[in-house]
Amino acid sequence: MANNRVKSTNDLELKDRLVAINRVTKVTKGGRTFSFAAIVVVGNEDGIVGWGLGKAGEVTTAIAKGVEAAKKNLIKVPVHKGTIPHEQLAKFGGAQVLIRPASHGTGVKAGGAMRAVLESVGITDVLAKSKGSSNPHNLVKATIAALGELRSPFDVAQNRGVAVEKVLKLSRQKVELNARKTKRERLTH
Repeated sequence: MANNRVKSTNDLELKDRLVAINRVTKVTKGGRTFSFAAIVVVGNEDGIVGWGLGKAGEVTTAIAKGVEAAKKNLIKVPVHKGTIPHEQLAKFGGAQVLIRPASHGTGVKAGGAMRAVLESVGITDVLAKSKGSSNPHNLVKATIAALGELRSPFDVAQNRGVAVEKVLKLSRQKVELNARKTKRERLTH
């Protein structure tokens, strides 16, 4: 994973999204004690996202703790024309996620926990698929792991020592080739 951690959160305007709340019951001799665990995603909808888990006796306190934890856990994601620069696969626990770039106007085709993360980053067009576990905690972590592994076309061009246009042209040709290949496979089945 690249070193894409965000150091300062003072000048960022982060929006938080609640992904899931889990009610935990502890049975003691005096009765039942309820506590809540909230998983929260924060992002500025311009390439920065983070997640946090907050646990407390009340829902609002758990959410507030989750937001504070998420602000300490931010990463920078390369967003290119409203989508991601390339296809990426990632795993966390039993959850496996696949995110693919999509053409303008496609929208965010993703399930609940993945959708919250992708929209918080500011991605407007993406195709996403989750395989394996549907546990929201693992899905959020796998999605953020996939986003953290993305490389911007500018970084790739700099590493290869070529022009950015050449990298973008190659990736566009690769996407078109994959589209033709999947279309052929669909027609043969």
